[in-house]
Amino acid sequence: MYKITIKDSKPIKLGPFTSSKKELIDLLKSWLAISLAFGIAIGGGYIALTSTNIFSLVGLSAIAVGLGFLVHELAHKIMAQKYHCWAEFRSFDNMLWLAMAMSLFGFVLAAPGAVMIRGRVTPDRNGKISLAGPLSNILIAMAFLAAGFFIAAEGFLMTLVNYGFMINTWLALFNLLPIGNFDGRKIWKWNKRAYIITAIAAGALFLLMFV
Repeated sequence: MYKITIKDSKPIKLGPFTSSKKELIDLLKSWLAISLAFGIAIGGGYIALTSTNIFSLVGLSAIAVGLGFLVHELAHKIMAQKYHCWAEFRSFDNMLWLAMAMSLFGFVLAAPGAVMIRGRVTPDRNGKISLAGPLSNILIAMAFLAAGFFIAAEGFLMTLVNYGFMINTWLALFNLLPIGNFDGRKIWKWNKRAYIITAIAAGALFLLMFV
């Protein structure tokens, strides 16, 4: 998900793309917050704080959840910058605190932030920038699914693969909702065929959870 806004920080060159100290701090802050929140929630809420497995749970979340979140937002950013737009992630600090508070009760509703964009964003570009996010989650979910075939026994790695697959599938489906400011609405307005194909792919992955 992303919003249009104004430029507000000094750029840092990272190869063909640009970032800033503010963006890097916001990305790190959001990644740590959602990793902690999901780790606590997976562990059963506040009781996880006293568990000897808390560090494993947070580590699992940092990869399974954090990776999906980071790549989703960076996909929006990279696509926007390919169109020579200014694009940077900004965290929603109040939502990060809310996510961590909710995790103590065993569930999380996360809206860690969004990519802010300034520049010439035509309907065609808008659709492609929006598509990049959920498409990245579909590809990550497929990668976790494929990795599962190479892990023979149950354990941390299999748990990581299962959560990575499920979380990224859910992230794709959630962001493909054709309502409000969600990616799905922008994709639908741009290219209904692209939306249907992407939604079918995400739906197929969702059905695989029950196989």
